[in-house]
Amino acid sequence: MMYVIGFLAQAFFSARILFQWILSEKAKKVMSPSIFWILSILGAYLLVIYGWLRDDFSILLGQFISYYIYIWNLYEKGVWKKVHVVLQAIMLLTPVVALIFVFNNADEFIATFLRNDKVPLWLLVFGSTGQVIFTLRFVYQWIYSARRKESILPIGFWVISLIGSSVIISYGVFRLDPVLILGQAVGFVAYLRNIMIARNDYKYRLNESK
Repeated sequence: MMYVIGFLAQAFFSARILFQWILSEKAKKVMSPSIFWILSILGAYLLVIYGWLRDDFSILLGQFISYYIYIWNLYEKGVWKKVHVVLQAIMLLTPVVALIFVFNNADEFIATFLRNDKVPLWLLVFGSTGQVIFTLRFVYQWIYSARRKESILPIGFWVISLIGSSVIISYGVFRLDPVLILGQAVGFVAYLRNIMIARNDYKYRLNESK
């Protein structure tokens, strides 16, 4: 059941990349479709559950950083306003409730996630570093988009994705985690292709401006 949840989460993440990639190929420029962010929220929910069952701090850390950025992009797309207010409240409060639970059970959390015999300290640091790098792409995307007041997936987003994904795949190999390995491998080609599409679009616009 644990792996079913994990693979389902990665299926949502893979689907978001697939939809984004197809739409970008058709438009001949990098797109930031609403479905990308909707699937991101769904995948994040499930991956947090998987990370908790797996006693994997790095997975939890990665999802926590990017969660509210997903919501911000949905707001910019006008999708968030269409979500029922009760569901909005649940989505907004879920990480807060999780943090309160962690603080109230700090000793147990530290013993389970940060002093896990199955994950030595060096591997925990390595995996967490990969998740932080991978998640920082959304922080970069948020800053870039906020300045332009629209949801955009810039070329830097995809470059950071490649770097972070490489580290996470290595971490997944060390942990013998098929969910992480397969999930990251699927997106690798799409990251490269989006970089190519972004560069071609930039060259096209540059030529048009001359």
